[in-house]
Amino acid sequence: MTDTSTPGTDSHPSPTAAKRSFLTQLEIDTRLLGMIGAFVLVCLVFNVLTDGRFLTPRNIFNLTIQTVSVAIMATGMVFVIVTRHIDLSVGAMLATCSAAMAITQTDILPKMLGLGLGHPLIPWITIAVGLVVGAVIGAFQGWLVGYLTIPAFIVTLGGLLIWRNVAWYMTDGQTIGPLDETFRKLGGINGTLGETWSWIVGIIAVLLALWALSASRRNKVNHGFPVKPVWAEAIVGLIIAVGILGFVAILNAYEVPTARLIREFKASGEVMPEGYTAAYGIPYSVLLLIAIAIAMTVVAKRTRLGRYIFATGGNPDAAELSGINTRMLTVKIFALMGALVALSAVVASARLTNHSNDIGTLDELRVIAAAVIGGTALAGGIGTIHGAILGALIMQSLQSGMAMVGVDAPLQNIVVGAVLVLAVWIDIVYRRRTGGK
Repeated sequence: MTDTSTPGTDSHPSPTAAKRSFLTQLEIDTRLLGMIGAFVLVCLVFNVLTDGRFLTPRNIFNLTIQTVSVAIMATGMVFVIVTRHIDLSVGAMLATCSAAMAITQTDILPKMLGLGLGHPLIPWITIAVGLVVGAVIGAFQGWLVGYLTIPAFIVTLGGLLIWRNVAWYMTDGQTIGPLDETFRKLGGINGTLGETWSWIVGIIAVLLALWALSASRRNKVNHGFPVKPVWAEAIVGLIIAVGILGFVAILNAYEVPTARLIREFKASGEVMPEGYTAAYGIPYSVLLLIAIAIAMTVVAKRTRLGRYIFATGGNPDAAELSGINTRMLTVKIFALMGALVALSAVVASARLTNHSNDIGTLDELRVIAAAVIGGTALAGGIGTIHGAILGALIMQSLQSGMAMVGVDAPLQNIVVGAVLVLAVWIDIVYRRRTGGK
C-alpha cells in the first residue's frame, strides 16, 4: 500500500508546526514580539553589566520618565514618516516651545496679567501658549511642504537651524527658571499619583483593556469575522493584565527617600510618624503619554484622517486621484507634529525644572530612530503608535544602560547611530521575507 501522506499533514504535527499554530492563534505580531525580545535582552545585558542596578525600581522609574518626551514626539513622527516625509526640526522646535512657555510663565503673565507665582491659571495658560506656538510652526512647515512642494527634508533641515536659534534669541541665551510648581509636576518625579491611586489606575486600566478585548471579539462575531479561540483570548488578556499590574508594582516599589518625606512633613508643620514610608507610583507624565498613545491610535485606526494618512503613504498618486486633499493633509500632519512637540517641551522642561539652551538637542535623531526601530517604514504606508513608543523605550534603555556602564557620550551616539542603521536593514529584510507586509 502506497503512503500518500505529506510532511506537516500527518496526525502528529512537528513541534515547529505546533508552535507556529500557537502563535498564529494568539494573533501576536511577530515583529512586535521580536522588539519585545530585543528590549528584554538589552535590559538583561545591562543588568548584568551594572551588577543588578539596571533593573531596580529606581532605575526603571527614571527610565520611564526619561522616555516620555521622545515617545510623545515619536507618535507624531509615525504619521510624518508614513506619509513619506521626515521632520528634522523637532528638537529645535521643542527648544522654541520651551522658551515660549518659560517666558510666558516667568515674565509675560506676571507683568501683563498680574498673575503671581503659584497662580492656578499659570500652568494651563502656559501650556496653551506652547501648543499654539508648536502647532503654528508645524502648520507653517507643512504648508511649505504641501503647497510649495519644497521637500520636507529641506524644510525641516532649515527649521532645525532656525528654531534652535530663535529659542536662543527669545531668552538671550539664558536659562529661564524656576518654573511654576504645578507645571513642574508634569515632568516626572515632582508629580506622581502615589501608591494607592497608582493601584486604582492600574486596576481600571486592566478592566478597560479586558473590556476592549471583549468588545472587539463581539464586534467580529457580529460581523461574521473569524475570532481567536477563547483560550487564546484569555491568554492575551492575562498577559495584558500581568503587564499593567506588574508595571504598577515596580513603580510602587520605588519609595520616596526619608529625607524628602521629613522635609514635606516639616513644610506642612507636622512631624513624620516613625516608620512611615511612601511610594512615588505612576508619574503624571506617563499618564500623559498613555493618553496621547490611545488618542493617536484611535486617530490612526478609527478616523477618516488616519485612513487618509495611511492611504497617502501607501500610494500618494492614487490617494490624490481618489479625492484626498494631500496638500492640506500634509499641513494637518505637521501641525499635529508641532502640537506634540509642544507637549514634549512641557514634559522635558518640567523634568529639568527650567528652560535651558541645549534642551531637545539631538532629539530629532532619537525620535526618528524610535519610529523606525518601532517598525515605521521609511518608504511610507506602514507604522504603529505602540511600536514607536517601544522603539523610544529601547533607545532610552540603550542610552541609560551605556551611561550607567560608563560609556562616553560620543560612543553612545555612535552606538545609537549604528542601531538605527541596523534597524532599517532588519526592517528591509523582514519586509522582503513577508512580502512587504
